[in-house]
Amino acid sequence: MRRDGADCTRTYALFRQESNLDMDSERSQMKKRSAGLLMYRLMDGNLEVFLVHMGGPYWAKKDLGAWSIPKGEYEPGEGPFEVAKREFLEETGLAIVDKVAEFTRLKDLKQPGGKVISVWAFEGDCDATAIKSNTFSMEWPPRSGQFQEFPEVDRGAWFPPDIAKEKILKGQRPFIEELQSVLGV
Repeated sequence: MRRDGADCTRTYALFRQESNLDMDSERSQMKKRSAGLLMYRLMDGNLEVFLVHMGGPYWAKKDLGAWSIPKGEYEPGEGPFEVAKREFLEETGLAIVDKVAEFTRLKDLKQPGGKVISVWAFEGDCDATAIKSNTFSMEWPPRSGQFQEFPEVDRGAWFPPDIAKEKILKGQRPFIEELQSVLGV
């Protein structure tokens, strides 16, 4: 069978397009990793976990499924534990001192959207009402051409596990369940 130059060019272009799609997919998968810290405390023997409510207009009027472990994305070559501490500081204003806290690595979880989250749990305490988050900029209202600043996190709170599992994003619930198992509570 004879192939002319157009067929070969078309085949090569399709191959390149498929290869680029694979590379783009790999790149996006590599970028879809987050790391965070799950702070907990025992109050009179009862477990409470610290969660943050996501900021910005999309989450403003949502409660159930709108809370998260303080976390953030990281790039290849970054250490996830260092990123987890940095993101905790950026989203809460609270610095973590390694020598004071003992960290327990929880199992990585793949989220419904494909992102993998690494989390370390530690015992600590804070005034949840005093947190101060960094901000992000977005066009708001949509298609208005105007950009506004919003906090990444607009508040924090302590919750017992049963309530926390209702408030937290569905894909992060297993972190709370694993923490309960690790602590035996």
